[in-house]
Amino acid sequence: MPIKIPKLLPAREILEEENIFIMDETRANTQDIRPLNIIILNLMPEKERTEAQVLRLLGNTPLQVNISFLQMATHQSKTTSQLHLDQFYTTFSNIKHRKFDGMIVTGAPVEMLAFEEVDYWEELTEIMNWSTDNVTSTLHICWGAQAALYHHFGIGKFELPRKCSGVFSHIVQDRSEKLLRGFDDEFYAPHSRYTDVDQRKINEHKEIKLLSYSEEAGAFIMSANNGKQIMITGHLEYDASTLSEEYSRDRHRGLDIHLPEHYFPKNDPNRQPLNRWRSHAHLLFSNWLNYYVYQETPYEWE
Repeated sequence: MPIKIPKLLPAREILEEENIFIMDETRANTQDIRPLNIIILNLMPEKERTEAQVLRLLGNTPLQVNISFLQMATHQSKTTSQLHLDQFYTTFSNIKHRKFDGMIVTGAPVEMLAFEEVDYWEELTEIMNWSTDNVTSTLHICWGAQAALYHHFGIGKFELPRKCSGVFSHIVQDRSEKLLRGFDDEFYAPHSRYTDVDQRKINEHKEIKLLSYSEEAGAFIMSANNGKQIMITGHLEYDASTLSEEYSRDRHRGLDIHLPEHYFPKNDPNRQPLNRWRSHAHLLFSNWLNYYVYQETPYEWE
């Protein structure tokens, strides 16, 4: 089944070229089915790219999904046109009276700031508080995961000696968890961040389960015991070229940045990197939509 997105959303053309099943409101309204309503809080600067990356993964399941995009009212985007935001995004004041089956909170390039120094932190905490009663399950990615760990569970972040950038091997810590159903014993995922969370504190916390980790990149996938919050510290949604483009961008800015690890073939930045995480990215999003959203959400919200 497809995802339903706005007819003029730029990501639509990208997804159609990749044979992702999508539909607009005209066709969706003719189907007698209860679709899942997913709200995506997109905190990334290049919002159109992130839209395509996340929608690609949501569009590969047997469920019909209605997508809405949310932006922060207390933050002015510098890299996405206001026309795009006005046409495809809404703000929290317009949706806080509604119930959603699922929510996705993306990463954001603010990890070097203390959480309270982020200009939209107060608004974000209001949204995260609202989500506990009005969203069946929320998927938090990268900085979004760190924000959830800090706000909901009191686990902070710390600065790394150098940026964690590359594609790392991970193992499954808890094979009984439905989120990792079908995962290989070892799988790969990209990371791109300057901060980390204390894996020991996560293991000791009674309300969180560590589901997967990397010997090199640390804690990766975590779940609240009730499945209301899923936290992922990496970027399974990334395209094959994303880390390469970030590396080129940082070098152009004159940053002291190292080559992404285990990424370029033979560590040659002139060679095209391979996507070694695509199947597990699709599997994780499919498992989340099925087991944590579809199987848990009421047919009619009271």
